[in-house]
Amino acid sequence: MKTISENRAFGGVQGVYAHTSEVCQCDMTFGLFLPEEAEDGPVPLLWFLSGLTCTHENAMVKSGAQRWASEAGIAVVFPDTSPRGAQASDDEDYDLGQGAGFYIDALDLPWAAHYQMWSYITDELPGLLFDSFPVAEAAQSITGHSMGGHGALTMAMSLPGRFRSVSAFAPICQPTKSLWGRKQFTAYLGVDEEPWAAYDASLLMKKRGFDGPMLIDQGTADRFLELLQPEALAAAMVERRQAGTFRMQKGYDHSYFFVSTFMEEHIAFHAGALFA
Repeated sequence: MKTISENRAFGGVQGVYAHTSEVCQCDMTFGLFLPEEAEDGPVPLLWFLSGLTCTHENAMVKSGAQRWASEAGIAVVFPDTSPRGAQASDDEDYDLGQGAGFYIDALDLPWAAHYQMWSYITDELPGLLFDSFPVAEAAQSITGHSMGGHGALTMAMSLPGRFRSVSAFAPICQPTKSLWGRKQFTAYLGVDEEPWAAYDASLLMKKRGFDGPMLIDQGTADRFLELLQPEALAAAMVERRQAGTFRMQKGYDHSYFFVSTFMEEHIAFHAGALFA
């Protein structure tokens, strides 16, 4: 593992690190904020999964998470959203290929050679973090924005016991029925739609739900509402009688201005579960 940078922030350290990924078969980069408490031992860990076109850097720089994570005494990891480099397949469209890994394990070529983001986020990167940094494997929560909200919700529901809480900012809620999903799933997973269901938050909500605190924030002025389909997840939560909070925030859009506005509340929400 290579240290790209380490900067003092809010009493802790915001680092950026690179390593060779075995599952993605390329070099991957991630950001990790460690609060001051990490100097004395392992601290709880919050995962932040970013959205389409993002790298590890977007949320790390724009979300304001470090201030609130420092006050709460928790670490935050900011993974990349897809494989990178000349060897990783790409596409001319912004919503397919690099920057658009969708947090799934691709089955079809050419994507399957590198696009193994589910395994990277749920297996390879956690192993690296717990071996190399003072973060507590037994105290994890997860959040994400847009495509990353889709990833956070699907991972939380698919890995029972892994995460103590889950939240999302404007998540892609029903990718099997949306152009943000059907396009990518067809490319990555193939035309057979049976494997798609494992990566659909609304379907997983109906099938499994989440045994822990859940918080969803969605802006009413989000120009991507038809692609995100928050009503599908809300309906699935009601059908399952899932405990959780789903908030439609008046006038907010899809940007990091929206994310940063409610980041304090989300981190406080997760801290309540991580220190329970």
